Amino acid sequence: MPKVHNFSAGPCILPNEVFQKSAESILNFNNSGLSLIEISHRSKDFVEVMEEARKLVKEILEVPETHDVLFLQGGASLGFLMSAYNLMGTHKTGGYLVTGAWAKKAAKEASFMGNSLIVDSSEDKNFNYIPKDYEIGDNLDYFHVTSNNTIFGTQIKNFYKGNIPLACDMSSDIFSRKIDVKNFDLIYAGAQKNMGPAGTTLYIFNKDILGKSSVPIPTMLDLKTHSDKDSMFNTPPVFAVYASMLTLKWLQNNGGLDSIEKQNEKKADLIYNQIDNSSLFKGTANLEDRSTMNVTFTLENDDLNETFNTMLSDAKINGLKGHRSVGGFRASMYNAMPIESVQLLVDVMKELETKKG
Repeated sequence: MPKVHNFSAGPCILPNEVFQKSAESILNFNNSGLSLIEISHRSKDFVEVMEEARKLVKEILEVPETHDVLFLQGGASLGFLMSAYNLMGTHKTGGYLVTGAWAKKAAKEASFMGNSLIVDSSEDKNFNYIPKDYEIGDNLDYFHVTSNNTIFGTQIKNFYKGNIPLACDMSSDIFSRKIDVKNFDLIYAGAQKNMGPAGTTLYIFNKDILGKSSVPIPTMLDLKTHSDKDSMFNTPPVFAVYASMLTLKWLQNNGGLDSIEKQNEKKADLIYNQIDNSSLFKGTANLEDRSTMNVTFTLENDDLNETFNTMLSDAKINGLKGHRSVGGFRASMYNAMPIESVQLLVDVMKELETKKG
């Protein structure tokens, strides 16, 4: 089949070698004559997969010994609740920076076992910027942020550093750039944006937070439950963990975060430069807060939308429709997106400019 250039916001684009090896594992895993999805998760073959996946996370992100790494289930949506349960302390108050739809949903979950305090929000301008001049009081048990906002195309460039424990939903930009893990008490990320297929969620957390919650935690939502069993308290999502492991291997073999961060910046610069120098297109996110993962933009003349969509279809460019909250277009450019696909999109934009600009 002719190549389709997939700019969808998620599930994510993955390297071709990951697709191939994952497909092979469904029929015959490790030459065992058995499928990956039918072997025991307690078997030596899969235990090695889980151990390798956790090891790769630690190596790529330079996770300190103070932190643990788990692959669990439930997506980031369950992470909203788990983060609040595990970090709720004596103040019974979680602070939230609300920078988009998912951050807003995360803030809601804290109210089930304590108080949810909105430290700051960018909802006043439809989440097109990242608030920066907020103040954090000492009455918080933790401060929760969302690193990247897929719907609105914004991204935190500088994270909070202070005495309040920091929690972060990194679902849509995990492994896209270098971070200092020791500054976070809890990171969680659904796999399906930049790491693997939907089904598993990565948790990285300071082991010092375990067992200190001031509220009773259901067994399955307690990170200590899963830490004590090395991600194997219950049957893990074996296929999603395996595919994530392959993606992490691919990332490590291709230069790790130093290399991928530079590539992601090149891809983002390519399309943002076209938007900024165009008479037809306009970016929707604040310039200094623009995401390298999700580029949101509109056409100044809505009458050209149909023409542009036809040109995109002819070029076999898929998934560019913007979220209904913003409208227009959204180009999601995760790690495995080749710069050639981004160049093709820019070429189509230039062609429209030539015809209609």
